[in-house]
Amino acid sequence: MSEIRLTAEVRTDFDCEVLGLPAARWAEAVFKTGGGEIALEVSVEQDVIVALMMGEEAAWKGTLAGLKKLLRGELPAR
Repeated sequence: MSEIRLTAEVRTDFDCEVLGLPAARWAEAVFKTGGGEIALEVSVEQDVIVALMMGEEAAWKGTLAGLKKLLRGELPAR
């Protein structure tokens, strides 16, 4: 079995909680709404890479450092 390099947690306002889901290289959380699907993928193969997707299309993909800069307004949205 591979080394655990990241763990995932999911919580909702219905007091549902899943903790400590192990992963070796990547993890994805998918949220389904009436208007479609929103996914967050995190990869730890080399650098930490984060991808935000709306359905099958990537809305943003980059390093964790890049996401932090984007959220602080230091990078333009693509």
